[in-house]
Amino acid sequence: MVRHARRTYLWLKGHLWDSLGPGLITGAADDDPSGIATYSIAGAQFGTGLLWTALITWPLMAAVQMMCARIGMVTGRGLTAAFKNKFPRRLVLIVISALLVANTANVAADLSGMADAAELLTHVSSHVWVIVFALCISLATVKLRYYQIANTLKWLALVLFSYVITAFVIRPDWSTALRDTFLPHLPRHREEWETLVAILGTTISPYLFFWQATQEVEEERAAGRNTLGQRKGATKKEIRTRKFDVGIGTFFSNLVMYFIILAAAFTLHRSGQTSIETSRDAAAALMPLAGRLATTLYAVGIVGVGLLAIPTLTGSAAYAFAEFLGWRQGLDRRLKQARSFYLMILASTVAAAIMDFANVNPVRALYWTAVINGVLAPFLLVGIFAVASDIKLMNGQPSSKLGKTVVGLTAIAMFVAAVAMFSM
Repeated sequence: MVRHARRTYLWLKGHLWDSLGPGLITGAADDDPSGIATYSIAGAQFGTGLLWTALITWPLMAAVQMMCARIGMVTGRGLTAAFKNKFPRRLVLIVISALLVANTANVAADLSGMADAAELLTHVSSHVWVIVFALCISLATVKLRYYQIANTLKWLALVLFSYVITAFVIRPDWSTALRDTFLPHLPRHREEWETLVAILGTTISPYLFFWQATQEVEEERAAGRNTLGQRKGATKKEIRTRKFDVGIGTFFSNLVMYFIILAAAFTLHRSGQTSIETSRDAAAALMPLAGRLATTLYAVGIVGVGLLAIPTLTGSAAYAFAEFLGWRQGLDRRLKQARSFYLMILASTVAAAIMDFANVNPVRALYWTAVINGVLAPFLLVGIFAVASDIKLMNGQPSSKLGKTVVGLTAIAMFVAAVAMFSM
């Protein structure tokens, strides 16, 4: 019995865990501190009314991320390089510049959320923690190689289970939760549409598109495929493995999203605390409502996912500019080998830290960044759809009809939500 259990463990470790990579990391990074704040606001303001979004966004997010993954796998290059071959350079520059600005604001929000959570746990000033987290993440990004960073991020993804545990600690009314999960209703007023756009924008987020594609390139480089010719094309087995990886990562992401909204609905909303400015506010408010354990789990989760998400945010913008400007790039390179690439990562982190010291409320600003992402993402999806459908650009391996149908529906749904928000 023991021998059989050990064989099963070794099989899972050697096959299941090793097959998880960019898809799991990307999915987990989606639940960054700013995303946690957005989901907490949704639960606090509207209770269980938006729980259904977690059910709907999983297949949409999975299809989008798999399309981006396929672009990276079969072209051997990232999303920016693919865009350069399909669209005018000026348009691509505008897109990646907007990505850099949005990501920097996102990093500022994440650092702020992590620092506030750390202050809640340790009673040490959040300003100290902003510096500590910024320095540690920057040092790790520069010093560690890609496979080390990827393995670390995979393990950090497990911290998201703290939100699942938190939701069970509060003992929610499951009949109400399940009813609003499987019997959805459309938003009834402008604020609810606005929150829906924010949820879509922070779940199906532009920076994840770029990160997913470039990490496929990094994975192939780590496997020894250093030239573009070696990286072009993907076997059916590689595509199946990535589909599994992306499916697990996006399911995990949306599962956590579901339980964050659930926890906020049955604590904050139920007690009338509907005005939540930061993820720390949500964590602190849980203490009298659900106890110290729930608060601690919530705060630890914020710190953990911030460590996971910030390298993804800074890295995605740096990859985009490196591909556009022809810089040497990659987390597998040393600082001297890719100086401009790493300087952009460090500059974005420093700018984000400065925003936190400028008494700007970056997390509330990030809520609006999520709204903006929700408006801009469908335009990017149109571009991704065009690239993934180009047989020549995709080296004879374009996305499947099902994948293109779901991504097309995703773009339409996000356009409709944005229009509804502005027309209310």
